[in-house]
Amino acid sequence: MDAVVLCASSKYEQKFYMNPDFAGLPEDVKKELKAMCVLFTEDIGGILTLKFEKDGTLEMETQAYEEDLLYDEIGCDLKIRQLQETKKELFRSLELYYRVLFLQE
Repeated sequence: MDAVVLCASSKYEQKFYMNPDFAGLPEDVKKELKAMCVLFTEDIGGILTLKFEKDGTLEMETQAYEEDLLYDEIGCDLKIRQLQETKKELFRSLELYYRVLFLQE
């Protein structure tokens, strides 16, 4: 099984995507994810994807178009570390949710 995308935000397309498989998440969690992802891409640029790895670990992946001179690579790493710290409880809860409902652990 490949990684499962939870949500993604793109500065280029000005869009946020939430995987419909996670429609059962509480509304406030979905709103928090949307705000976090959109603010990230507005600040840093590029595309941010939150995805669950095979073992249920939630990962944040970023990418940018090669010609995007405004993409902040250094800021990206700092912002990801900051989010991993400030959103630690949210991410743990999402991993638990995924492991119970999708991996049936």
